[in-house]
Amino acid sequence: MIEIKSHQMKSRVEIEVPGSKSLTHRILIVSALAEGVCRIENPLLSEDTVLTIKALRQMGIRIEEKPDNRLVVYGSGGKLSPSREPIYLGNSGTSIRLLTAVAALGKHTYMLLGNDRMAERPIQALLDALSQIGVQARSTDNNGCPPVEINGTNLAGSTVSINCRTSSQYLTGLLLMAPCTEEGLEIKVTDGPVSRPYVDMTIDVMSNFGLAIDRHGYDVFKVAGKRIYRAGDYEVEADASQAGYFWAAAAICGHTVKVTGVNRNSCQGDVNFSKVLESMGCTIINESDGVAVAGSGRLKAVKIDMGDMPDMVPTLAVVAAFAEGTTVIKNVLHLKSKESDRLNAVVNELVKMGISARCSEDEMVVSGGKPQGAEIETYGDHRIAMSFAVAGLKAPGTIIKDEHCVEKSFPDFWEVFEGLYR
Repeated sequence: MIEIKSHQMKSRVEIEVPGSKSLTHRILIVSALAEGVCRIENPLLSEDTVLTIKALRQMGIRIEEKPDNRLVVYGSGGKLSPSREPIYLGNSGTSIRLLTAVAALGKHTYMLLGNDRMAERPIQALLDALSQIGVQARSTDNNGCPPVEINGTNLAGSTVSINCRTSSQYLTGLLLMAPCTEEGLEIKVTDGPVSRPYVDMTIDVMSNFGLAIDRHGYDVFKVAGKRIYRAGDYEVEADASQAGYFWAAAAICGHTVKVTGVNRNSCQGDVNFSKVLESMGCTIINESDGVAVAGSGRLKAVKIDMGDMPDMVPTLAVVAAFAEGTTVIKNVLHLKSKESDRLNAVVNELVKMGISARCSEDEMVVSGGKPQGAEIETYGDHRIAMSFAVAGLKAPGTIIKDEHCVEKSFPDFWEVFEGLYR
């Protein structure tokens, strides 16, 4: 456990965060399916992305780690090798959802599994979609959750319908594998998708690798088959989700924090969290080398739909605990299926800090006040740990349990966090 230092934050500070986790997953997978050698600059190497790397290696992809945070991926042109052992993906939802779809390209049986929490996370909608195009796809425990068994020997057909109310990652997985199929795919979304900016991110990555997508909003996507991703050199942007913790620190403490390497025009939807903080009373400063948030010392509550920024909900809830009035965060049902049940986890820990908070099926309500220090249970969830670390900057005596869970997405978080102090 670690105790957060309070009342010691610098009045102005610059922070550097690692490469985007979401982009790293996508660029790794597309590089693996490309034909030729891809060089990736500034990838995030964390527990989740390393699991994706190991999984791709099990599927026959050669990936080399180079000095100065670089990866070299030798693409297979969409062909995958059999894996003698099950593919273990811990609690990385992104890894298992994207790779379950990608595994359908192999003419072999793959088993993908994870830890105990992963065995509770839904994936049936993706399995149903794959079954529509001839893939043998099943939950081995028959409960709609991992472990899953995939065999694409009979992959055929080109039209699939999918429910993306729980996760947009189902759609992303289908999009990523579609160009490597014989007939391509026409994907019809029957519900959702949630987290729409992540779909845009996927299409942006595919475009950068030379493939155009014919789309009709978020309802229909058409991807031609027998296509090859273009090999080349690619750089991973700084992670806007990780930037959010430091912008939140500026908001709560009334100081200024600039996160370098983040672009306001990024394809990452979480860059818009800065705009949420602006609506709560902060000032946003867009600079050529990053985005800064300046806190005003006085925050006001908001009512907002966070369906497109689910990863920022715990951070927003923590900021709301210091704001005047009652914040209502809507469209958050899918947070129950994250690394933890984030709705109840956030509410439990805010209440522990003396804040009135509650959640219903699809919204969270936080009444601002003066949070008190507490021992924070993280539920093994990196985003709970990092969000409540920010609360500790103004709540003396805040202790974060299981602080190592941040290694899932931000291995150096605590060292970078120290940069906020005097």
